[in-house]
Amino acid sequence: MEFFRRTPNIDFMGKRRITYVITALLMIGSFVLLATRGLNFGIDFTGGVVVEVSYPNTADVDQARDALAQAGFEEAQVQSFGSSRDLAVRVTPENDEDVNEVSRRVAAALAQVDPGVQVRRTEVVGPQVGEDLTEQGGLAILFTFIGILIYVGFRFEKKMAAGTVLAALHDPIVILGFFAATQLTFDLSVLASVLAVIGYSINDTVVVFDRVREVFREMRKATPTQVLNAAINQTLSRTLMTSFSVLFVVVSLYAFAGESLKGFSIAIIIGVLIGTYSSIFVAGALAHDLGVNAQDLMPVKHDDPELDALP
Repeated sequence: MEFFRRTPNIDFMGKRRITYVITALLMIGSFVLLATRGLNFGIDFTGGVVVEVSYPNTADVDQARDALAQAGFEEAQVQSFGSSRDLAVRVTPENDEDVNEVSRRVAAALAQVDPGVQVRRTEVVGPQVGEDLTEQGGLAILFTFIGILIYVGFRFEKKMAAGTVLAALHDPIVILGFFAATQLTFDLSVLASVLAVIGYSINDTVVVFDRVREVFREMRKATPTQVLNAAINQTLSRTLMTSFSVLFVVVSLYAFAGESLKGFSIAIIIGVLIGTYSSIFVAGALAHDLGVNAQDLMPVKHDDPELDALP
């Protein structure tokens, strides 16, 4: 199945200066927003109180969330766990409020919906846990990029590898900038989506650059500009079809999966859009301006002393 009836002939390399301007604005804007507004970290990172409650019948997550919002817990995280009758509620106490008082307020709010609700357990998640999670999340992103560096270092010539890594760095920074701008809650599910987007973007770029290597062999007399344009145009249909397929699923997830997955799905939506952009417009342009050519992709020939000794 093809997105286009015939292969397009778009001059992507000719537009790379416009691409650089757009990319620079996105990156600078993201850094400014992260420095000035920062991320709105969720309870996973900041700590808080976890209240586990049990209902006599099936629990309604949306109703529970609305009841808590009306009681003043606008940022409460409500998730099902165990059976369909159990909920875990995570809230942030106000002004060092007593844990027992928080538990009582949560139970009173939920009892407005179902008087049979019972508190089973209350647990405090200290700020130290949040700091540890923040540190581990940063390390997860760091080790992801180290793994990517090792992979593309073996997979591609160094100029193409550099273009792949720089394009992959661009995507999570823009996602973080979006969350800083909107102040949507940044929790562990969003962090997981950022890591998923990095892998998605790398996979897309690898497909494009694999085609670049093939086109360099097929079009031996073509310039690097012609080869990169041809490769990106030939893979454009596949790139767009993959992106639209993922977006169809994730938009459905955003619309119907409930409040707890909205942050995750928004991050994936932004990541797919920006990852598709970087695979098409950024990675190839960087490889082009780093000077990739057919000679870079040829196997290195080592001198053979025995052959050199022949008359």
